[in-house]
This record gives sequence, structure tokens and C-alpha cells, in this order.
Amino acid sequence: MLFEKETYVRRRQTLRERVGEGIVLLFGNNDSPANYPSNVYKFRQDSTFLYYFGLHRDGLVGVLDADSGEEWLLGDDIDMDDIVWYGQVESVAAMAQACGVGKSAPLSRLSDIVSAARQHGRTVHFLPPYRHEQMIHLMDLTGLHPSQQREGASVALIKAIVDQRAVKSAAEVAEIERACVIGYEMHTTAQRLCQPGVSEQYIAGVIEGIAYSKGCMPSFPSIVTMHGEIMHGNPSPRPLEEGRLLLCDAGAETNENYCSDHTRTTPVSGRFTQRQREIYQIVEDCHDYALTLARPGVKWWDVHFGICRRMTEQLKELGLMKGDTDAAVEAGAHAMFMPHGLGHMMGMDVHDMEGLGQTYVGFDEEVRPRLDQFGTNCLRMGRRLQEGFVMSDEPGIYFIPALIDEWRAKGHCAEFLNFDLLETYKDFGGIRIEDDLLITSDGCRFLGEQRIPYHIDEIENR
Repeated sequence: MLFEKETYVRRRQTLRERVGEGIVLLFGNNDSPANYPSNVYKFRQDSTFLYYFGLHRDGLVGVLDADSGEEWLLGDDIDMDDIVWYGQVESVAAMAQACGVGKSAPLSRLSDIVSAARQHGRTVHFLPPYRHEQMIHLMDLTGLHPSQQREGASVALIKAIVDQRAVKSAAEVAEIERACVIGYEMHTTAQRLCQPGVSEQYIAGVIEGIAYSKGCMPSFPSIVTMHGEIMHGNPSPRPLEEGRLLLCDAGAETNENYCSDHTRTTPVSGRFTQRQREIYQIVEDCHDYALTLARPGVKWWDVHFGICRRMTEQLKELGLMKGDTDAAVEAGAHAMFMPHGLGHMMGMDVHDMEGLGQTYVGFDEEVRPRLDQFGTNCLRMGRRLQEGFVMSDEPGIYFIPALIDEWRAKGHCAEFLNFDLLETYKDFGGIRIEDDLLITSDGCRFLGEQRIPYHIDEIENR
């Protein structure tokens, strides 16, 4: 376990108090077969289960009684066949003791606990499941079909967990910093390898090997591509070409599953063209501008749109946009260039807690998501910042040929966009710069002992 037993005891106590009544089911993950049962993917524990119990073994479920304070760790002890093949592990009872849980039992006892609660009319709180074996198990326990389980998940439990996990302790920040150290090596390696003739897949393989050798795994499948205009571009076997830009979006997880997430954009030839330099400087400026805006009490929504207005002003100077800046942003014209939000929460998930529902993670009664406008509908976060939040800061400018064609054909935002000039940028690709931002008591700072080079002179002199 990453933290001492008392940390997990306090976390569960706080959760019970915030939920208030009923029983809480927290499912750990099981092994996931790749192509047959004994050939499995690398095990990755459910983040919420790990947050409250600190245990990495598969096949476990935690139960918290919010009324009595009783806690259970349920799971089956391994048999001799497993010991022969995988080695001895602690008993479920020993694991329960290690994380301060009072009771343990075989997994079959879970059905009895849930049945008793339901018979007495008590609420059974559970989270939206994302693995199919959990959906089947939950259906057996509650009778809810998998198609009904996301809607039937406990909003009270989701909100209580989001409130706890969103604010990172100093020890959690230190673990994210460890992930950033790994991310630094991944990205500086990618920058060194960025040369004509080297393939995207080769670079992705090398940097993900660094993550596996020094951390738990990559925090998400690495995006390594000359087509930076594709938000989640997979690395291809194509060799890098002179004059193109390589966008590398990659991160690492530590052994305790805390994540880093960085993006750098590097010219394959070693130097930016004039047009690439002009666009890059806008993204670089917007990336740094976030440092002056983000602080406790400020809505991330306002940080995002502050960046959008700054980007729009500079795109107008290049002739790509026109008209009144505020009106252009209000109309969503800037989303032609940046169709995503400025950033997302980070922690034990690279998009922290996204599986609980982005509406609950990034928004609240004060700041609600806007789903009726392209670009704005992709914001993952808008709520007021608090000390201890960790956010990604990732502005980007992209030239997406299909989007340019569609908006031009429809005349969408024509009063704010220079479509004739946009036509000449269709072969540009995209640029994104991303770092991980900690909200401090009086502002914010980037995480990581060393900053991955991103200023133009640093990149060109690498």
C-alpha cells in the first residue's frame, strides 16, 4: 500500500459519513483475458477501490455500512494451483487487517449482505460499472440489467467520491510528481528520436517501454503522429518526413497508478518553418497564460475561455480569424482551431474519475456543461478550482480539412473565419503543448522536477 493504514481508514470513514445511509459497494477489478483465460492483460486495479483500500489484488470487493460503520473486504483466498503458478499471496483476512477493515469473508458472502440490505429496504449504493464481468455480478446482486446500471448508480456516492478524490494530498501530489519524472524521460526521448526516417510506431514503442520499465504502465495509449490535427491519432509505421510536425501526447503511471500527461510538438527537420513558428508561438503563449489565470476560487470555465479569447486575438493577427473577439468566441468560431477543452482533472486516472460521469467530476450546480455548441460540448471541466486540484493545461491549434470543408459549405461562423486562407493550411496538421498544473494556495504551478523542453529555441537546439 502506498499510504499508511490510517489514511485508508480515514478515507472510508469520510465516505461513509458523506453518503449517510445504506451500504456502499466498491468493486475491485478482475484479471482481463487478452485472448484466452490464462493469458491476461497487465492487471490494473480500479482507481476508486485502490483509493479506499490500497490493495492491488484482483477479485476483491469492499462493503461499507454507512449506518453501523461496519466494513467488509470480500474475496476468495487463492488455492494451491495458483500458488504453484503465481506464488504465495496474503490471505483476504490479512489484507483486510492491513488496510484497517474489520471483517473479511469469501466473495460468496456478498450476495447475503446485499440481499439482507434490500430486504430491510436499505439503499445499496454502487458506482457506474465499466467492466462487463462487474455488470453481470451487479445484475446478479440487484436484478438491474446492465443497460440500467449507469442510470441506477448512486449519485450521492458519486458526488461524495468526487469531492474526496478531486483534492490531492501532499503525498498524492508527490506521487504524481514521480509520474512526471517518468514522463520527462519519455518526452525528451521522443524529441531526440524525432528525425526523418524514424517511424511513429518506433518512437511510441520506445517511450512506452520507458513507462513500463520505470512505472506501472503508460497512463493511456501514446499519441505519436504527424497528423496532429487528429485528436487521438494512433502511431503508424510511416517514417517521419522532412517539413512535418510530430505531435507526441504521452504519460506514465506509477506503480500506485498516479498519472502524468504531457504533449509536445516537434519539427521533424529540427527547425520550424515560418508558418509553423507563427502557430506554435500562439499555442506556447496560451499554454503559459494559464499560469496567470488559474487559482483557487476561479472557475476553470473562465480559464478556458480566457485562453480562447487570447488565441482568437492572435489568430486575427495572422488573418485566419476576423471580427469581434468576444462575439467570435461566443459563437464558437474558435472551435475551428481548438475543438476541445483546455484541460481535465488528473490523479489516479489520467482523466481523473471520468468513469464516474464527467458531469459530476467537472461541473456542479453553479457551472453546468453546455452540450449545444461544437467544441464547448467537449469541455471536461468548468467548476471552481480548489487548492489541491491537478489539471492538465493543453491548448492546441489544429487544421482539420474535413471540418474546414463542412463549415465553409454551411457558411458556419463565416463572419469570423477567413476560409480562403484556411484552405492553404489544410496540410499543416496540428500543434498542442500540455503540462500538468497543481492549484496551490495562491495560484498554480507546473508539476515535474524538470520541464520538458517546449520553447522554440530549446526545441530547435535539442
